[in-house]
Formats: sequence, structure tokens, C-alpha cells
Amino acid sequence: MTTYYQAFIANEFTDAASGDRRPVRNPATGEVWAEVPECGPQDAARAIGAAESARRDWAALPPIRRAEFIYRIADALRAERAHFARLLVMEQGKPLAEAGAEVDDTIRYMTYAAEAARRIQGEILPSDMPNEQLFIYRVPYGTTLGICAYNYPLALIGRKLGPALVTGNVMVIKPHEATPVTGSEFCRLVRDAGLPAGVVGCVTGGGAKLGSALVSNPATRLVSVTGSTRAGQAIAAAASQNLAALSLELGGNAPFIVLKDADLDAAVEAAVVARYANAGQVCICNESVLVEDSIAETFTEKLLARAAQVKLGDPMKDAGMGPVSTEGALDRIEYLVAQSVSSGARVALGGRRGSGQFAHGNWYEPTILLDAQPDTPAVTEEIFGPVMPVVRIGGLDEAISISNACPDGLSAYLWTRDAGNYMRAIHEMETGTIFLNKGISGYVQGYHNGHKRSGLGGEDGTHGIEGFLQKRTVYIQN
Repeated sequence: MTTYYQAFIANEFTDAASGDRRPVRNPATGEVWAEVPECGPQDAARAIGAAESARRDWAALPPIRRAEFIYRIADALRAERAHFARLLVMEQGKPLAEAGAEVDDTIRYMTYAAEAARRIQGEILPSDMPNEQLFIYRVPYGTTLGICAYNYPLALIGRKLGPALVTGNVMVIKPHEATPVTGSEFCRLVRDAGLPAGVVGCVTGGGAKLGSALVSNPATRLVSVTGSTRAGQAIAAAASQNLAALSLELGGNAPFIVLKDADLDAAVEAAVVARYANAGQVCICNESVLVEDSIAETFTEKLLARAAQVKLGDPMKDAGMGPVSTEGALDRIEYLVAQSVSSGARVALGGRRGSGQFAHGNWYEPTILLDAQPDTPAVTEEIFGPVMPVVRIGGLDEAISISNACPDGLSAYLWTRDAGNYMRAIHEMETGTIFLNKGISGYVQGYHNGHKRSGLGGEDGTHGIEGFLQKRTVYIQN
């Protein structure tokens, strides 16, 4: 039996204007367990219209009053942590413990944003004229969109919505079509928290037609996107008609660089966690290992032994690594592995879809490819799955060259004890985040942004809050 979760417009749960529905599949089984409205342009217009009707009154509230609503949502989410964690497992596939951590991250994003209510600052500058004042205010954009990827369907809502609301914006959320349920359920908390109608909306359905209608609407003033580079390019093109502001967190292809002076045991553990967490579906995941040739044999032996401990398992029971979220992602992973093997790489671990109890659903074994080269498809492309190619390198010069040749620049890892290497990486690597002797992580007070094709703008921290504000300069003649 399937459960029906509706769209949320003007504080009411609603069907699509067409009456059409979209099935939601459990990635662990392939079975349909839920349905959502297949919203279209008419629904997009309704959601944007409701947001437009609400934006001026919402912006007029003192920030601390807006923060009170955000705290209420966070408190309600905390009270229903177990419920939302189970929903995440069912629609996205991550293990239950990781799903609980995602709920915690969502609460953290929301509360951090609420805490910024008393820290929104303007500027007073000296004038060139007597009896004159010069101020720079920071003001909201108005109606904004939050377009989310499938890897963290709840956390990405909190990451975008909290900063948008506290700064006086209203937001329409567009979940990924594969993972829309937690977005709909989240809006139940929004309604119960008493937010005015239209301040938050949520429309579900296929990406291209619905997303284009939302982005190209003349009332849309800012679009915050987490997704693939291809999706970001399409959204940027659609937004160009209105010259809407953009915050794009797009594809990443992070190198995991291990030099000869590294702590190998710590590096191995970090490499495995950073590759197989969430079945490799993390934008800052370790996408390929670049290991210095003189330690490659020892490192690879340790890496294979540790990765072999990662097993497929029922995500609801926390029994191991879960499936990837979509059938399309599974097909792409299988294709990239086959292309990589054809070009000379060797499967040393895994390299197959799930079998036996894992024959149904989107399962792929934890995989390591040896004898990979910088031009191996699994190295040049973002895999976004549990596949780790290993490339031997001559040293840091080659590692930086390989990394900077990639058109993406979201994150990178470097393991070395040499402080000079730290500084070279900081100054020379063309990427938004560098992890030095550290595994995958992210703090809400930091900043998450990409360089090159990995995006524009960013999220988290004071800079993320600032991204939802535009400046207004005021000259006052006394």
C-alpha cells in the first residue's frame, strides 16, 4: 500500500492541478511505497504567487521574530527525529544511523540560521559632503527558490530555508523527483509552527518542466541549487531571462592525495569513509585516490583490506552500506566502471551490482579500481557512487596538475606531514575546500562553495547568510 504526500502551497496541502501523481520507489527494494503530485507550470505559478503575496509582510517582521518561527520548526523536527530518519531511509537509501545524522544536521542548519537574527549588519560610511549620511543596508531578495538534490533531501532544505527565512526572504522548495517525501512532511512542521501562508511552499514532480517554470517566473529573484553541473547550467540559462541571483552548488570530483610522508593508517580510514559514506553520494566525497608511487603498494594493500570490511546491508537495520538512490545513478556507475576497465583499469574489489538478497533495488558493491590513469573515465568523471579508482603519482606537483586540470573544483584532500606541502595546496589548488590530514566533514560555521564549474556563491556560515541579502545604498542629506 502506498502513502500519498501532497504539495504545499499557501499553507495548504494540495494536489497537482492536473491531478497527476508520481510514484516514489524505495531504492533498497525497487518497490513503490509512496506517491506525490506531479506538479507542473500551473502549480509553479500558484506557489510563486503565494510567496509573492507573503514576502513584504514577512520581510517587515523583525529578524528575531522570524527566528522564533525557525526555532519552532527545528524543535518539532527534533521531536520527530525517528520518524524523519525512517522516511529518509525509505526514499533515499542511506543507513538509519546516517539518516538520523542528517536530521541532526538539518536542525543544526536551522538553529544556526535563527541565531544569526541579531547579527545582520549594515554599514555607515563617511560622506564626501557636510551634513550628509551614507548607509549601506542589507535587504532580502524576496521570492526565492530552493532546488535540492537527492543525496541529502532533508538537510539541503534546512541549509537553504533557514538562511532564507531569517534574512526576510520567502522560499518555494523543489525537492528532487526521486526524494520528495521528506520535503512534503517537513512542510507539515512549517504549517504547525504557524508561519504565515506563502512564506514556505513545496512543489513536487519532474525536474525539467517544473523547474523551468519556477526559475523563469518573473517574480523569482534568487535561486539556490544543489545538483549536477548539467542541472546548474540549465537553471542558470533559465534564470538569465530575469537576471535572478544564483547560488549554485554543483558537481565535485575531489582528489584524495596521499604523499609518502603521510600517516597511512589514518589516510586509509579517511579514504574509505569519504568514499563509501552514503554509498558515495556526497558532493565532497573522495572520488579518486592519487597516491605517491613509493608508498603505493603498502597503501593499496591496507586500502583493500579496509574497504573489504564494507558490506552491503539493509539500511533500515544499519547492517552495512546502502543502495544508491536512483536506477539512473546505478546505470551510470556500471557504465563508468565498464569504460574504465576497457581503458586499462583493473577491478580489485567489487565491480558488480548487488546479487542474492540485493538483486532488487539499486545496489552496487563497494569497488576499488587499480591501474587507473588520470584519463580513466572513473577519474575524469564524478562517479557519485561507491567506486574508488587509485592512480599512482610521482608527487605533489603531479597531484596538483591532475587536480587543477579537472573542470570542477569543489573539494580536495591532502595527506602529508610537510607544512610546505600544506601551503602549496592552499595557494595552488583550484578548489573551494581543502581537507589537510582530515577526513570528510563540514561545519555549519564554515563555508561550502565551489570554484570553476562547481558553482557560484555558496552556503553555510556568515557568508552563507550574507548570500540571501542584497545591498541597498542610501544617501541622506540633512
